[in-house]
Amino acid sequence: MRIRVYFAAVVGVLIFVGCKETRPVEKTSKSKKPNILFIMSDDHAYQAISAYGSKLVQTPNIDRLAKEGMLFTNASVTNSICAPSRATILTGKHTHINGKIDNLMPFDTTQVTFPQIFQKNGYQTAMFGKLHFGNNPKGVDDFMILPGQGFYINPDFNTSKGDTTITGYVTDIITDVTLNWLKEEREEEKPFMMMYLHKAPHRPWWPSPEKFKEFTKKEFPEPETLFDDYKNRGTAAKTAEMNLLTHMMYSHDSKIRPELVAKMGDKVTPKVEEFENGFYGPFGRANSEQKAKYDEVLDEINADFEKNWPSMTDEEKMRWKYQRYMQDYLACISSVDDNVGRVLDYLEESGLAENTIVVYTSDQGFYLGEHGWFDKRFIYDESFKTPLIVKWPNTIKPGSVENEMVQNLDFAPTFLEAAGIEVPSDMQGESLMPLLKGKDEKWNRDAVYYHYYEYPSVHMVKRHYGIVTKEYKLAHFYYDVDEWELYDRLKDPQELNNVYDDPDYSEIVTELKQKLVELRKKYKDSPELDQEYIDIYKEMKAEKDNDFW
Repeated sequence: MRIRVYFAAVVGVLIFVGCKETRPVEKTSKSKKPNILFIMSDDHAYQAISAYGSKLVQTPNIDRLAKEGMLFTNASVTNSICAPSRATILTGKHTHINGKIDNLMPFDTTQVTFPQIFQKNGYQTAMFGKLHFGNNPKGVDDFMILPGQGFYINPDFNTSKGDTTITGYVTDIITDVTLNWLKEEREEEKPFMMMYLHKAPHRPWWPSPEKFKEFTKKEFPEPETLFDDYKNRGTAAKTAEMNLLTHMMYSHDSKIRPELVAKMGDKVTPKVEEFENGFYGPFGRANSEQKAKYDEVLDEINADFEKNWPSMTDEEKMRWKYQRYMQDYLACISSVDDNVGRVLDYLEESGLAENTIVVYTSDQGFYLGEHGWFDKRFIYDESFKTPLIVKWPNTIKPGSVENEMVQNLDFAPTFLEAAGIEVPSDMQGESLMPLLKGKDEKWNRDAVYYHYYEYPSVHMVKRHYGIVTKEYKLAHFYYDVDEWELYDRLKDPQELNNVYDDPDYSEIVTELKQKLVELRKKYKDSPELDQEYIDIYKEMKAEKDNDFW
């Protein structure tokens, strides 16, 4: 039975967000093993963190972690899409091993996740926020999980005690639950491993009413490649469906009311296919008080659109959509940063900070108008790279910057080694402990492996795999094409020129292709497995009468 819970009516009996009397703040931790607080946002681009030099937004609380810990400049994912990234983080294995190659294929539930290992080794474990797949996470003592993608406004949650709906803004609520657990549910005699997982800033970007009002008044600098024509790139870049002008939706994304789009008719161009209930699905969850706050801003946005859109050039429309995108996306991030600050403040006040490893990351990167795009999926940097910041007092030198190639594949073995727990031999990642301790000479990885599978599907980014070093990136696009791309990461950081056929790079191509073969063998990937997943896709498509994907 679904239980609907509202703060205004039953705050006194709500079991998840602070119904108990607060304990006195403790000054020291009784645990010798380090606590681990893993903070992850969804689709948080490194370009939207001021510690990474962002010109778009200030993130002072996330920056605190960088000042007090280590910032990784070459952190990346193995597969740039939500559920597969999370499966890799939990298992320490590539997605072709754990089964979660895309958002639709099932996770192999026989896989052991690192929270299970922590739980068996005496840690108290908890997970709050967005998991994306599976509503009953393994290895956690307490959980409160958004079903699927979850909602920004008055979100539903799955819990061990039943389903619930909480009135409020999702980023604030996830933080309330996290803080309540730290204050009221944590067992002082045990170390803890907590996963604090934000939905934001995942599409569709609905800020809190306050941030919505604030950020729609802001104007943001455009990326140099906003009007990229994909010259000197392959078919994949030219055919992807994630262009701001032609694929970003008016109602679902830019907050134009569907009835206004219908009223304007042919004046709304280019035509863009909308998700059903793309506007009222999220907005319809708001109560009358919340809607009144949103409507104040929505009225201004819609009035501007109705007045000016029909007379705009395509270039002006692109710029308008970019600003609307940034206003909402960055407003969501501002809320994340505020709430991260709340948690960091409590760790300091309680004395827990001294013995707690704090990690901030995202499940992948995201395009913020670069190459005219939004979304992720590609091996190109804005999608492939992810923010990673780690604070560990008395171990990590404050203000450290690390340039080695690391991946989300490495998180599980790192956490386990930090806790003094044996790392399973079948985990494919490498512990980051040498880097965290400033012993880079003990780190011997010079390349990482990437593989993306979800095609044909939303955004139509072709299947591809590749190898990435500090200097180069070699990718093979396959399925309905057979194309290779090579980018010189040092000379061409924006990845505008595919030099695969350039004679000057022929030796590099040969060397990287051989290394790629070795990496695929090392990680138990192969052409045969590529074809097996293609065959499974075709079978599923046929069984669902072409409706599954």
